[in-house]
Amino acid sequence: MKRRAAVIGLGHQALEDHLPGLLASSRAELVAICDSNPDTLRQRQEQLQVPGFTRTGELLDAVAPDFVVVAVPHHAGREVVHECAARGVHVLKEKPFATSVWEARDLAQVCQAGQVELMVTLQRRFNPIHASVAGMLDQIGIPFLIDGQYTFHTDDPGAGWRGDIRQAGGGCIIDMGYHLIDLLLWYFGLPSRVIAEFSTTAVPGGGYDAEDTAVIQLGYDTDLYGSVLLSRWVAPKTERLHVVGTRGSVLLTKGQVQRLDLHGAVVEELTRPHAPASASAAQIDYFCRVLDGERPNTSGPDQHLAHAAFIASCYQSKAAGRYIDPKEML
Repeated sequence: MKRRAAVIGLGHQALEDHLPGLLASSRAELVAICDSNPDTLRQRQEQLQVPGFTRTGELLDAVAPDFVVVAVPHHAGREVVHECAARGVHVLKEKPFATSVWEARDLAQVCQAGQVELMVTLQRRFNPIHASVAGMLDQIGIPFLIDGQYTFHTDDPGAGWRGDIRQAGGGCIIDMGYHLIDLLLWYFGLPSRVIAEFSTTAVPGGGYDAEDTAVIQLGYDTDLYGSVLLSRWVAPKTERLHVVGTRGSVLLTKGQVQRLDLHGAVVEELTRPHAPASASAAQIDYFCRVLDGERPNTSGPDQHLAHAAFIASCYQSKAAGRYIDPKEML
């Protein structure tokens, strides 16, 4: 039998990823939706032909799903997780896991007490392009340099709740940057030192306090070091991770990964240009297998405490004007 799933929050991410992923899933079925905007809810309800609710608690009590996909604004996530954990409903949560280390600890404790699984949505982990990087990294000798970029341009980088650091927990670092940070932690683990500089001035007089652009420098005790540029102001749209080693390098871009020799010639490559919903469906199917005891939860609260610590060290380093060891934030 398929797992019964509901989606809470019907914004861009739900429409682009989670709903198509659920509809394509072989192990889950959509049984309800929830959004605080009645007009949005009505429109999607007519399209999807499932019950709709404006309050999380009402959905959980009326439908009793096996799990929910939570895709709400950052500041609203904690309350939703608490409501789910109180009812024993599992959670597939849109990133970020939490807006602070304190909140990350709280959510970890709540999920443990409620005996619910929580997995953070990171579709790149279910894309063969990104999954193949670790094997290629093993073939470039000793990696010593990282160059990461994730940028795009939006005319108003401080629009809505994303521009308010109290609601969002931060700007481009905690939001879009979460994907690139996850890749770094996935491939290399938590660095031993982090320092960040960032801007809230791309739009003079924009009235927002969450960073629009950030440069993060990081280093490991293994003499691996590098920098990451994140921005929701800088064009063109770029998503890349270049790791240089003593015998070559690996260049990861959206839809392609290449292993290069020391002269920059392509030794091998893997491309996957057309698979819009498959990673989301694979992620949902994997979560169902976690719930069935067939797979480990590799993107749960314990792992994402490290993400929260990395992000906190970025903001702390800016305030302190020095490198911070993310482990100090745990």
